Amino acid sequence: MANEHSQEKEVKLEKDLDLGRDFPPTPYQEWKDAAEAGLKGASFEKKLVAKTYENIDLQPVYTREDLEGLSHLGNLPGFSPFVRGTREEGYLTSSWDISQELPYGTPATYNEALKRDLERGQTAVNIILDRAGRLGLDADIASGKDVCNGGISISTIEDLKTALDGVDLAETPVNISAGVVSLNILMMLAALGRERDIEPGELKGAVEADPYAALAVEGTLKMSPDSIFMLMAQANKWAAQNAPSIKTIGCSGLPYHDAGASAVQELGFVLATAVEYLNRMMEQGIAIDDAAASIRFTFGIGPFYFMEVAKLRAARLCWSRIVESFGGSEESRKMTIHGRTSRFNQTVYDPYVNLLRTATEAFSAVVGGVDSLHTNAFDESIREADEFSRRIARNTQIILKEETHLDNLIDPAGGSYFIENLTDRVAGESWKLMQVIEEKGGMLKALRSGFPQAEIAVVAEKRKTDAAKRKNVMVGINMYANPKERRLENRESGSMQLERSQYLEKFKLRRIQTEVSDSIEALSLWEPEAEDAVNLLMETGIEGYLCGLTIGEVLTSLVPEAAEPLSIEPISPFRIAQIFEEIREAADNYKEKTGGAPKLFLATMGPLAQYKGRADFSRGFFEVGGFDVIYPARGFDVPGDAVSAAVESGAAVVVICSTDETYPELVPPIVSGLKEKKTGIISVLAGYPKDQVDAHRAAGVDEFIFLGADARQILSSIFKKIGVMEQ
Repeated sequence: MANEHSQEKEVKLEKDLDLGRDFPPTPYQEWKDAAEAGLKGASFEKKLVAKTYENIDLQPVYTREDLEGLSHLGNLPGFSPFVRGTREEGYLTSSWDISQELPYGTPATYNEALKRDLERGQTAVNIILDRAGRLGLDADIASGKDVCNGGISISTIEDLKTALDGVDLAETPVNISAGVVSLNILMMLAALGRERDIEPGELKGAVEADPYAALAVEGTLKMSPDSIFMLMAQANKWAAQNAPSIKTIGCSGLPYHDAGASAVQELGFVLATAVEYLNRMMEQGIAIDDAAASIRFTFGIGPFYFMEVAKLRAARLCWSRIVESFGGSEESRKMTIHGRTSRFNQTVYDPYVNLLRTATEAFSAVVGGVDSLHTNAFDESIREADEFSRRIARNTQIILKEETHLDNLIDPAGGSYFIENLTDRVAGESWKLMQVIEEKGGMLKALRSGFPQAEIAVVAEKRKTDAAKRKNVMVGINMYANPKERRLENRESGSMQLERSQYLEKFKLRRIQTEVSDSIEALSLWEPEAEDAVNLLMETGIEGYLCGLTIGEVLTSLVPEAAEPLSIEPISPFRIAQIFEEIREAADNYKEKTGGAPKLFLATMGPLAQYKGRADFSRGFFEVGGFDVIYPARGFDVPGDAVSAAVESGAAVVVICSTDETYPELVPPIVSGLKEKKTGIISVLAGYPKDQVDAHRAAGVDEFIFLGADARQILSSIFKKIGVMEQ
């Protein structure tokens, strides 16, 4: 009977429940009126609408009306314009590649880490050539600082064989970032495949050249653009015919992202670069479908979760429209995206917080639909990653897949009023920027004129200003710092040029010199107009590597003439945390020299409720600079007691903490007492009572700290005055 009664009650509740009647929707204007009433006269636009670095206004609430007029809505995953992904099934049948960079300079060390990591969840090889290799130089010719710098040193097929020992080239994607030219590295990979009885058509991944990214970072190209694009076209032709699963052109936004560019700038510059690459390939007789399908895009993934998701979705939308305008097929309009979690916001201090930064960035990359992803080691800005930091970085992706089950979702962002609207805005603004670059004659001319450099510099300066004023919080750096933290020790690997030079010297002595000479001559005599020219060229290069040629010898044979270097103002990467890390490092150096951190005393005046808010704020403010903050157990009743305690503490800086109402009475005697008893002592006022500032300055207050103050400027100024930093 009890069960029957319960069931009857449930049925009655179901009949009585009417969500539409009981919870009627609130019209937007009604909500806005209520919000404005709560603001009590303050501006709705200033208080609740946020302006991004992309100059996009973010509204506090989005509704169905914000989707009106968006052209990309109504399309399904796997269909043009691919906003919702390039595969109908998303990650359900094939997940994104866990494609980790391994920061080791020698082939043997690289391979040791690679084999271990492939056994533990990594699914794709991600090789970044060192600076020497990216410039096409052998290790025995390149400058010592370029060998094993920023990647692995590969000069011979023996190097590549060692680096990829134990890797099944037919099963595992191999992605190689080759720098300016990829043809010589593509020949080497094909030669290694031949040694292992693997046909070119079985190879998968990318051997990508991205000359404009190299130019942006290096500031120079030592080969002519015509030669570069001729070699790019040959790689494209051969891969299209023989290795269709190998992409040969890279288009990276990392040079811009790592320099502080906005999402719109990164995407706009990448799209402009890709358009120019398409045009140059088509000038070489490459069909649009082959040219478009050969490009692999790389984007940095920053901390603003929603913006990064929108950026990746907008990238696919724009690329589909671009290839469509060139007459490309629906299949060739699909964009292949590799993501790399950001270097820009990694920190040296409090480095374990980098784990959390990387996790949120990786989450947005997967939700945005990347095809492959690298997640940073938490200590990559400090030292060479070890097995522990590699494992944590790799497991970040594995958790997203195995525990968070993101591979079971198809476009989880689809339909979100906010993200769909933001996707449209990012796509629109990026398209406008791309058109501006087109009007300037294309990306190369824009780089030569300094346009991208100037545009990025404006945004980067805004980022620095916001970080300095702590409007943008970096946990452990400009907020919530731990001045007693012990920094992670660096693991110096030392210069490897001598080792690599000696190896190459022995390698060259083992070669049959006549075979080497014949191979170099055959490459240099290659005729682009000959019948089946590209296959003949590749065959000559493959045989050349098998008889002992080096990457430098192959490239020099292909382009024997020296070109006039093309130079631009480089786009320099930096980490936003560096503006505070310089201050912390000065404090650390001071501590090492003197045996103690610079001291700061909080002159807490009155009862707890009177000083605590500003005292806590002051402690956090100055711990950012590495100060040893002396926080008295109780407040002082009279100025004289505070002065005596401050002087006795030996502190070089004293912060007065109380209320605006009490400051006119407290500040003059405290400041004058400090100046009388200790020469050079710095007095700071916690707060900025505008109507009192002039009087307090006249009384001798040196600095004011408050919400929105330029912490970087104040800390560095004080450090210079007390001898912690040089003037």
